[in-house]
Amino acid sequence: MTCGRVRHWRIDVGGQTLVLAARNNRLPECVYWGGALPTGEDLATLARAHMIDVTGGMLDANPDLSICPEAAQGFPGQPGLILRANDGTPIRPQFRFVGDVQAERTLRLTYRDDAHGIRYNASFAADPETRVIAIQATITSDVPVHLHWLAAPVLPAPQLADEMLDVSGRWCGEFQLNATPWSAGIHSRENRTGRTGHEHFPGLILPCRGATNTQGAAFGFHYGWSGGHKMIAEELPDGRRQVQFGNATDTEGAGTTFQTAPLYITYSDTGLNGIAVAFQRHLRDRIVTWPQPDRPRPVHYNCWEAVYFDHDIDTLKDIASRAAALGAERFVLDDGWFGRRDDDTTSLGDWQIDPRKYPDGLTPLIDHVHSEGMTFGIWFEPEMVNPDSDLYRAHPDWALGAPDQTLGRQQMVLDMALPQVRDYLFDQIAAVLSAYPVDYIKWDHNRVLPTPDAAQTRGTYALIDRLRADFPMVEIESCASGGGRIDFGILSRTQRVWLSDSNDALERLRIQHNAALFLPMAITGSHVGPRHCHTSGRVLDIRFRAWVAAQRHMGFEMDPRELTKDEARVLRDVTTWWKTNRDWMCAGDILRLDSADPAVIAEQQIARDGSRFVVFAGKADTSAQISPRPLRLTALEPTAQYRIHLKNRDDAIALSRGTPILKTEDITVSGRYLMDHGLTLPWSFPNMIWVIEGTKL
Repeated sequence: MTCGRVRHWRIDVGGQTLVLAARNNRLPECVYWGGALPTGEDLATLARAHMIDVTGGMLDANPDLSICPEAAQGFPGQPGLILRANDGTPIRPQFRFVGDVQAERTLRLTYRDDAHGIRYNASFAADPETRVIAIQATITSDVPVHLHWLAAPVLPAPQLADEMLDVSGRWCGEFQLNATPWSAGIHSRENRTGRTGHEHFPGLILPCRGATNTQGAAFGFHYGWSGGHKMIAEELPDGRRQVQFGNATDTEGAGTTFQTAPLYITYSDTGLNGIAVAFQRHLRDRIVTWPQPDRPRPVHYNCWEAVYFDHDIDTLKDIASRAAALGAERFVLDDGWFGRRDDDTTSLGDWQIDPRKYPDGLTPLIDHVHSEGMTFGIWFEPEMVNPDSDLYRAHPDWALGAPDQTLGRQQMVLDMALPQVRDYLFDQIAAVLSAYPVDYIKWDHNRVLPTPDAAQTRGTYALIDRLRADFPMVEIESCASGGGRIDFGILSRTQRVWLSDSNDALERLRIQHNAALFLPMAITGSHVGPRHCHTSGRVLDIRFRAWVAAQRHMGFEMDPRELTKDEARVLRDVTTWWKTNRDWMCAGDILRLDSADPAVIAEQQIARDGSRFVVFAGKADTSAQISPRPLRLTALEPTAQYRIHLKNRDDAIALSRGTPILKTEDITVSGRYLMDHGLTLPWSFPNMIWVIEGTKL
């Protein structure tokens, strides 16, 4: 819409409004993003009200903090676009309005710099059910240019945000939340590992002052790209703030067209949980494409921590039978079935079945797995190659980077930008999928790239897309040394993520809790690991391990032969409970609870219709006080009555000597009581978890 010399556009979705305004044919600024505005709000007035004053030490007019801030306009901060000509000369475009196309939930803006022959497009697509807006920027040039940086459409950050929450991590320690105070200058995080990364998950949450998990205003961002990326959060000298996301700098060759990945954004007035629910629903219901949407998520068994590379058919058959008896519905054969793969030094790239281990191929094992009522999955690491492999000896030129590069896990990376590499990998994987009834691929990625390269990511996308087109019923898990490649880009091609290589339930409790800000239950794999954890050395009770796994897409990853009769009984019981509840849990929302006790990590999973919920209250440390503090729930109807049942009350220990009512009977209380006072739970040791079921009456 145009009003005088001002153009403005409005996007309304799910209780939030985004308003863009532009003067004199320049790029627009976001002049409002927050709760839903009244229908008749005067947008021209908002555009004028958005202007800040001019005083000493400033230019005579404030350069626009536009959706692509322009250096040519004298913008004092990080520009949204940095380009160079073939001779290295900087290009500083000044874009002017060409046209717009707006529908009910979408907006596309086109701008052009005639002097340099460069066009800028910005797109906005809002989803009314998930409350997520996907935004994206594209640059096209009449002649080849070199791109250093292109940001997705840039948005302002709220002035009442005292800090920003971004996500870091490491192998076996993913999804660590960092609270960084806003201050003058740039807070920049760039991932140059070539994959999404344990270190810099591409997400950002800006809670406004006073926001918690369950209340207050917050803004959420997620950049849906599986390669290197960069995030910039900047406070300018005049006090304005901006947030930029894009691909890692200098990861493109010369070209005429460049595009960011989608940046997914949402606003919440119900705290961090509003952000979490929007991202969970959008990922599950819009991004992931399910081979069999109506199929219940199968209980998963993976043999890695049971046998590692020591594959013996009789042993694997025995393990498969035991896993099925515990409730497993899918058996996954992990690393070690191909080439001469007796350890991690050899054979990546040689995707032929090892006749020493499988003289009759995989058929005898798969037939046995099927006879136990399970489907069959298999491990690949397609993007990697060992120097000790037939593939590398035949095609050393297919490896990415210098021949004398430092190896990672004894391996190199294949150049996925080469069509011949993708063709070879497709043929090798397709041969296995054609010869055997494979239901599932665990797709691994166990080292960082020698240098970040956007073409590598696009090549991987192309290979997965081709395989999915030819084998549409095969589900794929994204694994990258655990949680090193988790984002909405890879998840538009896969259906599950391996959140961490750590099967330590205590570490998983925190990792899962934080990952729920972005990831739904249905795609988040969580396994019951060995009694003695292989990555932390801890020894944890089977009850704790089983219930932590039951919080997400449940599976087992241990040698079931180690289980005592009591441990097997507990695991069968928890698995049966999970199967009974998985349908509504997979379609429901994960809400993080505000625990009064920092030692308690608690969440509430609630059905979409609010008819039922389950609370998992895990005790991760020793409490500072003696008795448990009441745990307040959330998102319930204040006047409704709820029946509350402590599912695992039999797990109460001897030192819990009192008589809180939930230890012996169910209670019926109002939603208001549960949200304003909360549940008083029995005392417990650390590394224990309470499971509370709620039913709306």
